[in-house]
Amino acid sequence: MVRMSAEERRESVVRAATSEFARGGFYGTSTEAIAKRVGVSQPYLFRLFPGKKAIFLAVAERCLQDTRRVLEEASEGLHGEEALHAMAVAYGRLIAEQPEKLQMQLQVYVAVAAAEAAGDHEFGEMVRKGWLELWDAVRVPLGGDVDETTSFMAYGMLINTLAGMGFPPEHRIWEGLSVTTRFHRDQEEA
Repeated sequence: MVRMSAEERRESVVRAATSEFARGGFYGTSTEAIAKRVGVSQPYLFRLFPGKKAIFLAVAERCLQDTRRVLEEASEGLHGEEALHAMAVAYGRLIAEQPEKLQMQLQVYVAVAAAEAAGDHEFGEMVRKGWLELWDAVRVPLGGDVDETTSFMAYGMLINTLAGMGFPPEHRIWEGLSVTTRFHRDQEEA
């Protein structure tokens, strides 16, 4: 049997913690559940990460990085409306195929709000930094257009909220919300 390196174990903790935190949030997830999912003891878990907060921050950072990477890859070599459409489709695919990514995003926002209210700004600082990087990943292929970037991110957040509340794809609430619908309408008008 091949032993995993500490870095490989850390990676397995991040993957397991993503599933656990996505479902239970920061406050509803125990380090015991994470350790059990990984197949390590809690003391070993704490040799890899100094505490639950560090694990959550690593997972939150990975979630933002993965989302940014998906958008960057989708828009590579594209500009304007083509980039907008490609990023919208890629993001829709991401949250449809990996719903725990969406759930984790929502849990991150809740954890930041709770931490900020308690006077702990570490969560917020890291998440805001990652969100600004995500913003720029959208803004650049849109030619630096702040209005288009704002619109794209606003649509995304509304989509997150509706999907998080469990509205099925065929529900009337989705009518007119899709950036891809707008893209196709604009293409037809052109």
